[in-house]
Amino acid sequence: MSARTPSRPHPATTGGVDIRLPWWALALPALAFVALLALILNPSEAHAASGDPAVTHLLERAQQLLGR
Repeated sequence: MSARTPSRPHPATTGGVDIRLPWWALALPALAFVALLALILNPSEAHAASGDPAVTHLLERAQQLLGR
């Protein structure tokens, strides 16, 4: 005996896909765009991060070892 599959009522659509994005899927790219635009418009506000001398030395050493 075969089992019946339950049918779901579908809204009348033209076959398009209904995609709902979470709020952060639009907010994060917009925030990144605004931050980059602010840096372009006022580059004097962009400060380089001061790195720890030990980390800098370690990265230089790694670069030397990879360059061989």
